[in-house]
Amino acid sequence: MSKAEEFEELRPLLFSIAYRILGSVSEAEDAVQETWLRFDGSTTRPTSAKAFLSSVVTRISIDVLRSARVRREEYVGPWFPEPLLSDPYQDPARSVELADSVSMAALLLLERLSPSERAVFVLREVFGFGFDEVAVAVGRSEAACRQLLVRARRHMQAGRPRFAAERQERQELATRFFDALKDGDVGGLLELLAADVQLVGDGGGKAPQLARAVVGAEKVARLLASVYPLVARIDVTSEPHEINGQPGAVFRDRDGKVLHTMALDVLGGRIQTIRSVINPDKLGHLGLVADAWAVDREVKRARRRRQPD
Repeated sequence: MSKAEEFEELRPLLFSIAYRILGSVSEAEDAVQETWLRFDGSTTRPTSAKAFLSSVVTRISIDVLRSARVRREEYVGPWFPEPLLSDPYQDPARSVELADSVSMAALLLLERLSPSERAVFVLREVFGFGFDEVAVAVGRSEAACRQLLVRARRHMQAGRPRFAAERQERQELATRFFDALKDGDVGGLLELLAADVQLVGDGGGKAPQLARAVVGAEKVARLLASVYPLVARIDVTSEPHEINGQPGAVFRDRDGKVLHTMALDVLGGRIQTIRSVINPDKLGHLGLVADAWAVDREVKRARRRRQPD
């Protein structure tokens, strides 16, 4: 097997490691590309390409994350990971860990960890690497990695919801939600929302966004029911799609350009959190990006037309 073939076989794993460490599709893809350049430029073939390449992509991701954390501290409004429509790496033996770790909720909890804690948690807990391999990847002793994992587990377990609902149940609930959203059905939405549901948006200061999170079923239902029927009137459409392993949708303008994504956290048969990513910088990997400001102006004009004189 050639170097290129060996690398391509491992590319899905490398991307999945980098994405969980970085929370960014574009940065993860760059980290994987840099890993290939280093692998291609090396004069020797490692005994285990998987161990070598995983270590390289982890170290690159840690370095990128350290600089990215400074930018995220200055971010305008809530910061969410770039939406991921499908995880390229699949392992039936670790399907639960893989699905749980890629959710928006889990990735936001990972943001609380230091870069080294995050890398250790991802490699050990999510992908099942041995401590000897983890130690090489993060440049620490095995004992130090065990301590990092203990701290990371403590942080993650303290705030991590378990999305225990069956996939079919979650999808059926999501279908009802988006139908009620399109129709502006406040009652239908209230049946699906948890009492303390949160609606949060990530525009990064580059697109229209909520000034703050909207909390409570009544407030969230009425806000959504007042906006989305108007959005539908200007030919914005929604495509049901898993977003980071959770039910959601991709919204597109009349030209088919990506306007935003919406992901739903479902727990106990109710929607607990609704997260929307509308920052255009985070949507480019999904296709051509819509002008959210122009759509917002159209929505406001549609609202004025509906108001009585």
